[in-house]
Amino acid sequence: MSVKAKKHLGQHFLTDENIARKIVEGLSFTGYPNVMEVGPGMGVLTKYLLEKDQTVYLAEIDMESIEYLKKNYSTITEKAFVGDFLKQDFAFVNGEQIAIIGNFPYNISSQILFQIVDHYELIPEMVGMFQKEVAERTAAIPRTKDYGILSVLIQAYYDVSYLFTVHENVFNPPPKVKSGVIKLTRNPKEGLAGNEVLFKQIVKTGFNQRRKKLSNALKPLNIPEALKTHEFMDKRAEELSVSDFIAFTRLWKENL
Repeated sequence: MSVKAKKHLGQHFLTDENIARKIVEGLSFTGYPNVMEVGPGMGVLTKYLLEKDQTVYLAEIDMESIEYLKKNYSTITEKAFVGDFLKQDFAFVNGEQIAIIGNFPYNISSQILFQIVDHYELIPEMVGMFQKEVAERTAAIPRTKDYGILSVLIQAYYDVSYLFTVHENVFNPPPKVKSGVIKLTRNPKEGLAGNEVLFKQIVKTGFNQRRKKLSNALKPLNIPEALKTHEFMDKRAEELSVSDFIAFTRLWKENL
């Protein structure tokens, strides 16, 4: 028995055991009692997770995959399955820390990353495979073409490491693009607490017109008078570091 990959779920099953092992080895398995795998499919990563001491949860919505995993891995019980990752409130961990891992469906890549950020206080690290372009954007640094909204919003909460690139031919069915594996390690930047909503507004608005200086790009947000002559106003969004955006958000809030 095997599971048929479903296009509408963005399923591309990894078939290379060495790569699967490398992805799992990307997690530290220290400082947290739980691990959640997103989209386990036929268990190519799951089998290595089950060798660890952590409690393993599986976020899967494909009933065929769920039945396959229960049948082929005797230690997996019904309790392990927690449904749609994007709908998680993580109540089942009762405030305990939980790491995230997965060969993620490419059609919901950004949503997965933002779901992790929304629960960063519970998620100390993540290792995952994304479309290479998304992985590169997440890890991008200022003054590069890949640096943008995704880079800043993720890096405000996590240090990002690009681990390695994965070729199309190690999947069934093969995707049309290369993949990239990244690791997120929680490191919330100081000064963001209480300013998250404003921070997101400034970052998104600034990058929406990334070729314009912030003095023009941020006009829709009604720039506080005291900030209209700030040095950042003469720069473009892609020139500001994550720390710059956080400091600027704090100043903005103080001058409302």
